Amino acid sequence: MDIALYTLAAALIIGGLIGSVIPALPGLPMIFGGIWLTAAVDGYRHLGLWWLLIIGGLGAAGVILEFVASTLGAKRIGASRQALWGASIGTLAGMFLGIPGLLLGPFIGALLGELASGNSVLRSAHVGVGTWIGLLFGTLMKLVISFVMVGLFALAWWFG
Repeated sequence: MDIALYTLAAALIIGGLIGSVIPALPGLPMIFGGIWLTAAVDGYRHLGLWWLLIIGGLGAAGVILEFVASTLGAKRIGASRQALWGASIGTLAGMFLGIPGLLLGPFIGALLGELASGNSVLRSAHVGVGTWIGLLFGTLMKLVISFVMVGLFALAWWFG
């Protein structure tokens, strides 16, 4: 039974790493789930409470960063308040529309918000692109955090 659980844990971690770049999969929660499952099957001998709290905290920070990255990208460009709200709403709505929604939701939300504030189409598109760049930055950071989580897991496993 342990072999099956370790296999499931490895599948969760590998799937989570893939999910760090594919928006449709919850990458960081999958990685943490795989790490926690491994620790539980091992009886928490190699990974104790502190390791799990640190790895879980990194994962939680990564999830939060993922949600706010597009809004921060719009803010960096100097977007209006309506565009920031639009980017946030677009990000949330995009989660329910699959990969196209996750990629286009923040852009469209920021674009519509900036248009609603009375700015030109060119300015609104500029803000939308800034939002999309923020989304890409968030994805890159999520990937880095994923590898740090797996690295800490390996460190704790072999030296713990």
